[in-house]
Amino acid sequence: MHKDIATPIRTKEILKKFGFSFKKSLGQNFLIDPNILKNITEHAGLTKASGAIEIGPGIGALTEHLARNSKKVLAFEIDQRLLPILEDTLSPYDNVKVIHQDILKADIHTIVDEEFKDIHDVMVVANLPYYVTTPIILKLLTERLPLRGIVVMLQKEVADRIGAKPGTKEYGSLSIAIQYYTKAETVMIVPKTVFMPQPNVDSAVIRLTLHEKPIVDVIDEEFFFQVTRASFAQRRKTILNNLINQLPNGKEMKDAISAALSNLNIDPSRRGETLSIQEFASLSNALFPIINK
Repeated sequence: MHKDIATPIRTKEILKKFGFSFKKSLGQNFLIDPNILKNITEHAGLTKASGAIEIGPGIGALTEHLARNSKKVLAFEIDQRLLPILEDTLSPYDNVKVIHQDILKADIHTIVDEEFKDIHDVMVVANLPYYVTTPIILKLLTERLPLRGIVVMLQKEVADRIGAKPGTKEYGSLSIAIQYYTKAETVMIVPKTVFMPQPNVDSAVIRLTLHEKPIVDVIDEEFFFQVTRASFAQRRKTILNNLINQLPNGKEMKDAISAALSNLNIDPSRRGETLSIQEFASLSNALFPIINK
């Protein structure tokens, strides 16, 4: 068994050997606690038949745990300076491929089809760079990748928003977008002390398990998300006000929007945060023919 990368001493040695300095703009915080990495890997439920996709492998701390527990790992790394380090730290593992690409610009479908030809169980497992957490998760879900699920570490407050229930201040269009595709649960809270350098906030690990099909039926997915975003545009405003001000032609359609709310027994003076995902689905289905005449 090789010495874990994720110890303070080994991490310092590696950084010193390569003269690596952290880039704030890339949100680089490396984990220095092997137990946490072991737990993250366990929450992903990997087997020797699984494929793992990692985003932002850093110096390979989580990557090696994934390599030990899966058939193959694809790691997307945007920072060129880390490529020689990863080549060195991951040299004991022949089942890892590092791809020097920005995951947000990558054609992940094609890459997954090519690299995971004979693998039918694919998980995304990553300690995500905090500044792009949301766009990355949404890209993975909206592109309908053949995933079983996603286990990622992110800022605790973002994890709270992703798993939030209606009627709470954390609940918003992000909660709805992610819960539309997945069952979301927070499986671990991670203190800031186990990172180098230490971030300013605590982190959490969430597990997103994909629904076989989205949790509600909507006529038009894009419009459904447009309605949810509009409803939360100004949290203190009523649902009616937000929809009138945010939807195309909303002002001209005020009476029709008001009527649609009444028909669904949704009080126009409610706020967006009180509506369930089912209510948003019914509302977007009712508004779709009105707004898209």
